[in-house]
Amino acid sequence: MLRLVWNANARRDVRQILRYIGERNSDAADRIGALFERAAEMLPAHPYMYRPGRVPGTREAVVHPNYILIYRVHTDRVSVIAVIHARQQYP
Repeated sequence: MLRLVWNANARRDVRQILRYIGERNSDAADRIGALFERAAEMLPAHPYMYRPGRVPGTREAVVHPNYILIYRVHTDRVSVIAVIHARQQYP
């Protein structure tokens, strides 16, 4: 099985998203955070279960209608490279 690696930018994205949501609704932030973790935890065993990304070499997990987890599949790992709002400009 592949290993899962979150890059620093993706971790920062999640922290910012959860902080923003948490300021308005802490329960919603907890739910969204759990969705991010659950989706990411599935990637090592099933790296191709989500759609191909808009940027070549990436894939996209729509974790929630508003949030997309962007990742790359390598020979030895799955790298989460960004988490964005669906309306945000794509990196």
